[in-house]
Amino acid sequence: MAKPFSCKYTRIAVAALRPFAVRLLSASAYSSKGFPSVVNETNVAKFREAFYSDAKNVLAQNACSRVSPTEVSTSRDRVQECHHYFSNKIESEGKPITSQRSSGRCWIFACLNVIRVPFIKQFNLEEFEFSQAHVFFWDKIERSNYFLNAIVQTAKRGESVDDRTTACLLSKPIEDGGQWDMLVNIITKYGLMPKKNFPESFSCESSSTVNIILNSKLREYAIVLHKLVSDNATDNEVKCKIEEQMEVIYRIVGICFGIPPTTFEWNYYDKSKQYHSVGPISPLEFYEKHVKPIFDVTEKVCLISDPRPNNRYGKLYTLDMLNNMAGGRKVLYNNQPVEVLIKAAQESIIKRGEPVWYGCQVSKRFSDKLGLEDLKIHNYQLVFGTDVSVPMTKAQRMLYGESAMTHAMVLTGVNLINGEPNKWRVENSWGEDRGDKGYLMMTTEWFNEYVFEVVVDKSLLPEEVLAVFQQEPQVLPIWDPMGTLA
Repeated sequence: MAKPFSCKYTRIAVAALRPFAVRLLSASAYSSKGFPSVVNETNVAKFREAFYSDAKNVLAQNACSRVSPTEVSTSRDRVQECHHYFSNKIESEGKPITSQRSSGRCWIFACLNVIRVPFIKQFNLEEFEFSQAHVFFWDKIERSNYFLNAIVQTAKRGESVDDRTTACLLSKPIEDGGQWDMLVNIITKYGLMPKKNFPESFSCESSSTVNIILNSKLREYAIVLHKLVSDNATDNEVKCKIEEQMEVIYRIVGICFGIPPTTFEWNYYDKSKQYHSVGPISPLEFYEKHVKPIFDVTEKVCLISDPRPNNRYGKLYTLDMLNNMAGGRKVLYNNQPVEVLIKAAQESIIKRGEPVWYGCQVSKRFSDKLGLEDLKIHNYQLVFGTDVSVPMTKAQRMLYGESAMTHAMVLTGVNLINGEPNKWRVENSWGEDRGDKGYLMMTTEWFNEYVFEVVVDKSLLPEEVLAVFQQEPQVLPIWDPMGTLA
């Protein structure tokens, strides 16, 4: 979902304040006497004196007033120690490096980048991309329809417009991000197609305007649907109204994205320069005949690692009203210790030669330009005299709004020392300008703290982990941080 980020100064300041909030709110015997604590002339003078009493603060101020604090904080020693070399890599990584541009389609790009690896090998190709725009188009259509149905459902549950669930739905009726099970919904219903047969459009690559338009229409339609429910309209009347509304939504998306063809011909040259032609064929037939035998999306499952005290390991979770398809497969999270995720990802790369889709919080302890995800890459203690984010536990960061899934990428390599992984090779979807020509390096220490989910083949998991998927999922609220990637 994540786009190249901004407002770094604000994020650093907010992250620095959260540990203090943790300590204040967790104090068992805390008196309200003498509150609130106010900023006054006396303590401001004290702050100022303390600032200028240390010349290092002035030096840091001089540097940070000219360049980003993250650049100033980047550890030279750590840069020299971090290298993009790995003992185990996917045999043939996908080409070319992809770019989601100014959109939040990371989850789609990551999925298609995983699938294309066995596809390229199967068809003996030099490079290949599936059409990200095709998946994006149908996600916009299905997600709009899901929103309209969700509005009706919450209204029938007796929830008012200012109820928190309904308010969350209305705050972002349509967005770009998504989860693995949503990809399964789209691919198994609409299939896949080569990018050449349905290329990018302006609004695919820069999606903010079309999202604004769709959100306005969907909120307008929510008013109509709420009135129908309050007037005791029949289910058939509500259904007809949604179909009428969806015709307009389809028109808007079709104008901005183009409309995917119902059938296509795929013409290509293999590595031996031999010409081949496939089709005419529908996108669904293309997936079922040429992709599913080598990569069946329904055989992949999502493991999460959520260490919050109330969310136990070995349990299945879902989120209320989080989906992209009415009647589609639920978004399911199998909660496991992070060590289970690490082992599954490692075995996928080494044993199956298969890359791994994963969700993380990309912006923390991340050198954007160098492509390094590492807890030691920024020495905030040296620059600010205080550390940032790391002093909190993973559970505390989730509870206090410091951590959530913001981006999906692909693991394509792992480095082992005495059989244990210490770093990972990551394929991103931000073009070739960052890191090692578009690839990042992530340490296992960073994995422990900021990776929240991986998607792997069922065959890699022990029976006790797979058995969790047979449970009735516990339903988390729509605003839970585990739903932020969507």
